[in-house]
Amino acid sequence: MTDTPVGKPVAPPLISTADDALEASTMRLVRRRFLPVLVLGFLVAYLDRVNVGFAALTANSDLGLSPTDFALGAGVFFWGYFLFELPSNLVLEKVGARIWVSRILITIGLVSMAMVAIRGPVSFEIVRFLLGAAEAGLFPGVIYFMSLWFPKRYKAQDMALFMMAIPLSGFIGAPVSSWLLALDGALGLRGWQWMYLIESVPAIVIGLMCYRLLSDTPANAPWLSREQQVWLQNRLAQEKVQVQPGVKISKWQLLKDVNLLCYGAIFFGVTAGSYGLSLWLPLILKGLGLTTFETGLMGAVPFAFGCVATIVWGWSSDIRKERVWHTAIASFVSALGLGLCLLTVSPALTVAFLSVSALGLYGVKGPFFALATERLPPSLAAAGIAVITSLAGLAGFVGPYVVGWLKTVSNSYSAGLGFLALLCVVSGLLTLIQASLQGTKQRD
Repeated sequence: MTDTPVGKPVAPPLISTADDALEASTMRLVRRRFLPVLVLGFLVAYLDRVNVGFAALTANSDLGLSPTDFALGAGVFFWGYFLFELPSNLVLEKVGARIWVSRILITIGLVSMAMVAIRGPVSFEIVRFLLGAAEAGLFPGVIYFMSLWFPKRYKAQDMALFMMAIPLSGFIGAPVSSWLLALDGALGLRGWQWMYLIESVPAIVIGLMCYRLLSDTPANAPWLSREQQVWLQNRLAQEKVQVQPGVKISKWQLLKDVNLLCYGAIFFGVTAGSYGLSLWLPLILKGLGLTTFETGLMGAVPFAFGCVATIVWGWSSDIRKERVWHTAIASFVSALGLGLCLLTVSPALTVAFLSVSALGLYGVKGPFFALATERLPPSLAAAGIAVITSLAGLAGFVGPYVVGWLKTVSNSYSAGLGFLALLCVVSGLLTLIQASLQGTKQRD
């Protein structure tokens, strides 16, 4: 083998058994080093984002929050996220994921601790906004980081492994949060204050771990051999050439791109359903007559189904090399589960139907982001992903807020769940329509 500068990809050699072994060993190292810390980082960040739903079981009465006050405070997080997400990802491109992802996680932990000091609706809204600003850029930043390390054939499955952190945070967070609420009165703190305090610490710890373990590109990864570095750079460079070569678009022009806005609209619908489930599930279950402890246990069940769907549906998308129908079907399943909840007041059936919705809400994420990133020009991946998630992030405000407003107006969660189901139907239909239009355009 001739010496080749690590920073300059070379033409790939003919496929051989040795090449297969090199690929397997390289990706095994990459996945073992990055996926655990990225999954843990997003898990604790997401938990700090949605644990407000469990805090609401006791904090709402302590702070004098109405359903609409709670919905506004929970949702204003996404205004901070929306305003700062694109700038955050542009900074990430400049300074690298190692520094910026670490900064984001550490800041999340520090701001989450400040939730202990809230005293009413205004302070609740301010800290939630700051938490959104602190977390802005984490999700699209990691997706962009993975595009620099993971070849196409691994994309949906490994993105699904990363995004498994979302339902896993609910599966772990539901019983843990309900247990922490039981610390009410210890050292003069309310149970919800203990919950915020304790659950904020892991974000700081994992932020420090990211600074130690992440490498920005294969070229500056000393834990890979030179041969592995060259192979990975070659594979990624080859795939970049195959995706819209020569396309040059201003990052700000992306905001006018119809396809990109359509991806944002698709993800908007399923994201509204996802946050509607995460933020309101504890209060929905408590309203059916469950105790706080029972709410924690039963609330974990839909997220367990979500964990399974995230992995299995991402694996299915990769095996079949199909993205569109995997995205659309998952959207329709989300709507079905949410819609079925309108037909029952039984706690057991409600949990069962919400588990059906979780299969779609969390299964959709891997195939969707594989679909979106494969169709974006590589040079604009970070900005494009940020635009999609910024637009869809507004669903995190709209979905929970509409559910809270409808609860105040109708004294029932039924209308809110119906609204979320409708948005998921629209996401599925948009996925199929856009794919059909793009196919027609390519044939023309």
